[in-house]
Amino acid sequence: MLCLRLVTCLIALSIYGPSWADTDLEQALQNGHAAGNLPGLHSVFVLKEGEVLAEVYFEGVDQVWGTPIGNRQHGPDTLHDLRSISKSIVGLLYGIALEDGLVPPPDAPLLAQFPEYADLSTPERNTITIQDVLTMRMGLAWDETLPYTDPRNSEIAMENAPDRIRFVLEQPMIDTPGRVFNYGGGATTLLAELITRGAKMPIDVFARKRLFDPLGIAHYEWVGGADGRPSAASGLRLSARGLAQIGAMMLAGGRVDDMQVVPAHWLEASLTPRVDADPLRYGYHWWLSPAGAPEWAAALGNGGQRMTIVKPIGLVAVIHAGNYNKRTAWKVPVSVITRYIVPALGLD
Repeated sequence: MLCLRLVTCLIALSIYGPSWADTDLEQALQNGHAAGNLPGLHSVFVLKEGEVLAEVYFEGVDQVWGTPIGNRQHGPDTLHDLRSISKSIVGLLYGIALEDGLVPPPDAPLLAQFPEYADLSTPERNTITIQDVLTMRMGLAWDETLPYTDPRNSEIAMENAPDRIRFVLEQPMIDTPGRVFNYGGGATTLLAELITRGAKMPIDVFARKRLFDPLGIAHYEWVGGADGRPSAASGLRLSARGLAQIGAMMLAGGRVDDMQVVPAHWLEASLTPRVDADPLRYGYHWWLSPAGAPEWAAALGNGGQRMTIVKPIGLVAVIHAGNYNKRTAWKVPVSVITRYIVPALGLD
């Protein structure tokens, strides 16, 4: 029923137009942005138990996967870079493909799935499992601490490589697989490749057929890399409403009406803490609240992109911003949540 209520709300909004300043929360966000307290903020969409609690949009400079597109007035139909939120969506797609028998289970060895790279086989590399990929503990060298404008950044180097998959798999072993968390787009690229091979279709087509269409998300884009294939780790673009629909589906246990879109057991597995990624925790391509803190799950992306899901109170909060490649980009979405959404819900 949660997803059905969301669809009803979105239909009503499309008929009667947006109500961008009809609630105290919306007005507070408008005031905060006007006062300069939320620099670079592009949009906020908040659902509480399937009802639209706030929907606000702002004007601001934006990009498409690193390419400047100038100043834009963002709105309900505006596609926005999700950047690394793309990773979490690929995590959901892997669970769908696994239920269909198209991809190997988490305990399967990774390198065995790519026999054409048998020359990379070593006793240690052969112990990497799909679960190590899902939790980003492959033990391979990977560095995304450099700016994404720097060709030495591992994700950029992967995108520029003649063979993305070989590039990821041939990285030096620097730790025991399954031991140390090392965040990076190479893991997501491998998951997407397994889905592509198993489903015999590109990841964006699989996403459309098995996730976007069932949710009624008709408007999306998945930017391709130099080889023309979608960039699984960071290339997905959705509207704030579209991303919120995915969050609502997750709150409903993976269901939309009577359709099970993402297996409930995969959602549970994905949102189970598996890694201490200080100060947060990490599941299967999803960020999770610190131990002892109130329960939440989130997908995070460069520039201040965030979708936070708080299951105990039925909350989905989507935030888009344009603070790409800024080390302080996290401050705006965190401020939106802690200084605006939490007080509006009476939780402070």
